[in-house]
Amino acid sequence: MHHFIYAKKDTWISSGSNTDTTGISEKDQNFGQDSILELKKKFYNDSFDYQTRVLIHFDLSELSQSIVKGDITEPRYYLRMYEAEGNQELSTEYKLVAHTISQSWDEGIGKFGDNPKTTTGVSWENRNKFPGMSAVTWSNANGIPFFITGSNGRIGLGGNFITGSGDASQSFSYQTPDVEMDVTTMVNKWLDSTNDNHGLLLKFSGSQEMDNKTFGQLKFFSCQTHTIYPPKLEVRWDDHAPCTGSNTGSLTPLSMSGKIDNYVYMKGLKESYKENEKVKFRVGARKRYIQRRFDTSVQTITGSYIHEGKGFYSIQDIATGETIVPFSTYTSMSCDTTSNYFIQWLNGFAPDRVYKILYKLKYDDGQEQIFDDNFEFIVRR
Repeated sequence: MHHFIYAKKDTWISSGSNTDTTGISEKDQNFGQDSILELKKKFYNDSFDYQTRVLIHFDLSELSQSIVKGDITEPRYYLRMYEAEGNQELSTEYKLVAHTISQSWDEGIGKFGDNPKTTTGVSWENRNKFPGMSAVTWSNANGIPFFITGSNGRIGLGGNFITGSGDASQSFSYQTPDVEMDVTTMVNKWLDSTNDNHGLLLKFSGSQEMDNKTFGQLKFFSCQTHTIYPPKLEVRWDDHAPCTGSNTGSLTPLSMSGKIDNYVYMKGLKESYKENEKVKFRVGARKRYIQRRFDTSVQTITGSYIHEGKGFYSIQDIATGETIVPFSTYTSMSCDTTSNYFIQWLNGFAPDRVYKILYKLKYDDGQEQIFDDNFEFIVRR
């Protein structure tokens, strides 16, 4: 199963000033309502000038309940962020790191283009600031736009975050800037209350954040975007019922030798489903061509099932072609005495969009066959 939890709030914060035009400081400026998250290093007169960081928070209350109920078992968690147009001066190799934020913060109401600038909400200097009230600074703020070492790890302006307690990272080498970062340890520490869940902070790793060798002006879609690409926490776990033993009932095994042309079809697929449904999609399988045979005895017709570890599913967004659920070890086909099937939670799918299901069979001789037969459905509000 691949399940999605979208960011509840996010923003980016800047340690510099608008040197290109106004020269006004961005250290107290809020960008909480921007549709783009900017993670960048700015250079001035051929030298490093300042950096930005990204803050993201996920509400884990429903996830925690599902784990307690046993609906989710032994999950892994991945931070997913998607590249927006406009990335510039990006090094071919770089590394991003995520740390646990140790203080609460307010998303704010500002945008990059605000004139005058908006200071309501989180910024490099402040974790929140409300009109008519004093700003609440990050702990141990000392006027230096980088971190200092304290009892809780690296703290100071630019976010109070903990190191060495669930840190996560992803290295990039000649590849798309899309983020797919394993944050399992970090999330587990939130769930078991080892760390308070104030979200995560994303930055360039270590010395790369301030050196003159690593370059990057990364732009990602934020949760304010009107696309299907806001930041999300992808939960992955193996929920399939093995296609073996009593689970298969009187079904006959489908030949997986690679010498038989097989056919996969869907049983009872509806045109639409509600966005809060947990749907059991049923899958039928048989030889594509059935030999005609004459017999005077009564025939018993039984279905076929796809062997354990031989059948997988994937789901795509029709309009964009984006793979929402990829073929993976977490999308193995299940089986009961009726047919193969898989269960998909739809509450992480964007509503009012059309999705398509694809199937893959792995044969004993190493072949793989993809079935793309317009198995489509709509998720309704």
